[in-house]
Amino acid sequence: MNRTISIFIGENRQRIGFLRTNVQGTRENASFEYDPAWLAAPYRFALEPGLPLVAGPQFHRQTHDGSIFHAVIADAAPDGWGKRVILRDHAKQRQQARKADLAFDGRQLNELDFLLAVDDFSRVGALRFQDENGLFQRTMEEVRRTAPPLIELADLLAASRAVETNSETAADLAYLRGRGTSLGGLRPKCTVIDEDGQLSIGKFPSVTDDRPVAKGEVLALNLAAAAGINAASARLVDSGGIAVALIRRFDRTPEGGRFLYASAATMIGAEPRDPREHTYTDIVDAIRIHGADAQTDIDELWRRIAFSILITNVDDHLLNHGFMHADSGRWSLSPAFDINPFPERVREFKTWISEETGPDATIDALLSVAPYFRIAPARAKTILAEVEAVVATWRKQGKALGMTSIELDQFADAFEHEERQAAQRAAAG
Repeated sequence: MNRTISIFIGENRQRIGFLRTNVQGTRENASFEYDPAWLAAPYRFALEPGLPLVAGPQFHRQTHDGSIFHAVIADAAPDGWGKRVILRDHAKQRQQARKADLAFDGRQLNELDFLLAVDDFSRVGALRFQDENGLFQRTMEEVRRTAPPLIELADLLAASRAVETNSETAADLAYLRGRGTSLGGLRPKCTVIDEDGQLSIGKFPSVTDDRPVAKGEVLALNLAAAAGINAASARLVDSGGIAVALIRRFDRTPEGGRFLYASAATMIGAEPRDPREHTYTDIVDAIRIHGADAQTDIDELWRRIAFSILITNVDDHLLNHGFMHADSGRWSLSPAFDINPFPERVREFKTWISEETGPDATIDALLSVAPYFRIAPARAKTILAEVEAVVATWRKQGKALGMTSIELDQFADAFEHEERQAAQRAAAG
């Protein structure tokens, strides 16, 4: 089966190139080719460092369990939760067709199926995928309805709970499918329109949670903003007595315009299960090459690492860091997102600070790379003092969010530990 999908960028529907896929049994491969009109345009730029502005098809070699697509295209695919909903929906439709003795395409879903299953309106970033019939994928069936309004949050929560407990109906899956996101991993979530008419992500508690994870994420994002970090706007909303994290999408303008998004993995060319450990210094290198305001973003990254150490945000893999296209092939750090305190985990980063420090999430490791980040000792002390002073208010900020003393105690080990004292000593030294 061969397909040719046109790729457009932004609301002006500027075609940037073509995605071609070939499926033979369980084997899939894909190529991308820039539209000649895009290559000739004065405003052209490369979609990612791994896709230079050259004519002709460019192939991506799939490695291990990675995508068949080039990384920036894979960034627009559904995350783990979105894939779970899509798979369940496909199985449910096949089951219903069998019961009704109706014909149904029962083939195994391929990577293009997953990519095109995400709602065009809510897909992360600015890439848009148009099929051979000229339809943007995936436009919702319900009179081309887009993301649901916040008032339907309780229904979305109920449908997500049903998926988690394997009790979902076809109606639940029809309600959820396509409305997921590429950001956020396996936790239940859904794209919604908030009261201001802006695209947001509703993150729901999981039935397996043993602490209020949604509240912890909102607390972390609010503390990050107070610590001088450009973080996604987050708040808690009540849905039938259940706290849901509502996080404003940062890849949209207030008018609905779209920013091209790429993960840090895309920007540094990292592949899944790469035998080499990737580091924050790798991200620094990418910023120096492709950054619109390189040193500002490098300073910001150092501040984010400090914050992650102090709140034990150790799920810091490369898909939890992102970039947005600024102009003319230059990129800026996206607002921080998916920042969570993990009181039960060992204080080790998934993205190492540097090859020399290894996975240690320590203030000493962070200070050792300050010269590489071109941050002077006095400036490093100032940043540590600012971040630690805000993290010290975590209980007060948690109470302001409505968290109980019991809930706050569940997060204590993430905020109260020896690295806080190390930051205080370094700032005062």
